[in-house]
Amino acid sequence: MPMSAPELIRIVTRDSPMALAQVERVRALLAAHHPDVTTTVVPVKTTGDKWQGDLAAVEGKGAFTKEVDAALLNDEADVAVHCVKDVPADRPLPAGTVFAAMLARDDIRDALVHPGGLTLDALPPGTRVGTSSVRRTAQLARSHPHLHCVPIRGNANLRLEKLAHGAADALLLAVSGLERIERTDVISEVLSPEAMMPPIGAGIIALQCREDDQDTIETVSALGDPGTHREATAERMFLHVLQGHCNSPIAGYASARAGELSLRACVFTPDGKTILNAHEWAGRLDPATLGTSVAVALLRQGARDLIDGIPH
Repeated sequence: MPMSAPELIRIVTRDSPMALAQVERVRALLAAHHPDVTTTVVPVKTTGDKWQGDLAAVEGKGAFTKEVDAALLNDEADVAVHCVKDVPADRPLPAGTVFAAMLARDDIRDALVHPGGLTLDALPPGTRVGTSSVRRTAQLARSHPHLHCVPIRGNANLRLEKLAHGAADALLLAVSGLERIERTDVISEVLSPEAMMPPIGAGIIALQCREDDQDTIETVSALGDPGTHREATAERMFLHVLQGHCNSPIAGYASARAGELSLRACVFTPDGKTILNAHEWAGRLDPATLGTSVAVALLRQGARDLIDGIPH
């Protein structure tokens, strides 16, 4: 343990049940690595959690991170815990902050939740599938055009409640999120990444610090997983070069298996009728260059016009 490890680390997070569960995982890891360090939780309610309408109306994905970032920058906390998929990649992290660690990646797949236990292929025509994700909606429109997507927002617990009250007939939710709130019992089917391509940054929890707080950075960096960091770097650079907005159906995932890094990604039209695909192996490329290369491959296919043609 470094001599400079702080005695107290204040951890800021969204106040949703899932976010608080993620923080408990971080606290347990910190306790294992640094038993002399005390942690405390600073929960904040974000714009994205308060707003139940279209996220594009409240600055898109930044709606889930702005208040958390502010607490960190205002020295009300020392570490921010984020789901990487919620951290905008089309612009840099807030000035003065840095990702100090990314935890080993969780399941990147999506799950179907159906009260009758049906699989996606068994759902009858007209079934209302609850999701507010343009990524899921576009892919479902392509693969299962006979199903009907209905907008449903809120944390996973709230969505499950809405399902129980009839707001939808089925839900699409992230497997990792259901694992974190210990509700994998509701899963009817886990969808392969080929059946439902995940969002950029799926299943990754990142720890963000002020870049001048070297003691805290050093303390939490031991929690990081190098393979996950490489995957996230490739994915986020891909999204940065593509300059996607929150209404862009963009999906993709990097895989660092056996030291070999690859990145597969897609851009869709919202109706799923047009799909642009790219898949590359890093070879000698570093993760950021791989992300750039895959983005350029999609731009060559017309991704810029496709993305800019979607209202946001």
